[in-house]
Amino acid sequence: MTEPAKPVHWEDFRVGETVAFGRKHVTREEIVTFAREFDPQPFHLDEAMARDTLLGGLAASGWHSCAMLMRMICDDYLSGAAGMGGAGMDEVRWLKPVRPGDVLTARRTCLEARGSSSRPHMGLVKLFYEVVNQHSQVVMTWVGVQMFRTRAAGGDGADAA
Repeated sequence: MTEPAKPVHWEDFRVGETVAFGRKHVTREEIVTFAREFDPQPFHLDEAMARDTLLGGLAASGWHSCAMLMRMICDDYLSGAAGMGGAGMDEVRWLKPVRPGDVLTARRTCLEARGSSSRPHMGLVKLFYEVVNQHSQVVMTWVGVQMFRTRAAGGDGADAA
């Protein structure tokens, strides 16, 4: 029996470190379902209509791509982390269409890790995420800032946001 992983704290992030994680198989059904609910544009809903657009075929909404990345982040480390929420996103870029049948993975690079001067129990981490398809093409990038409890402050992540 393996010991459960310890929660990720602010101190666990190293500037310059890149970590690969996640795996998501994208289906036509989930692309269309998400689009119907949140982004009902023709290139996310109908293959025939999508062929004549800039995307050249059915593709996931960029917001769906963000949601899929968020799920991979949660499954990889955030759900069990000593997280305190997000401080915002600086940038999202949709570089290539995400298609039915794509298999996505991700990687995160720590750009910055700094303690909070006003909240000594907390640190801020700026992360650069890349979503990569099965052809090793980067399809999306995301830069955001997340807040984590410090180990010195205690806490096991149970209050994670």
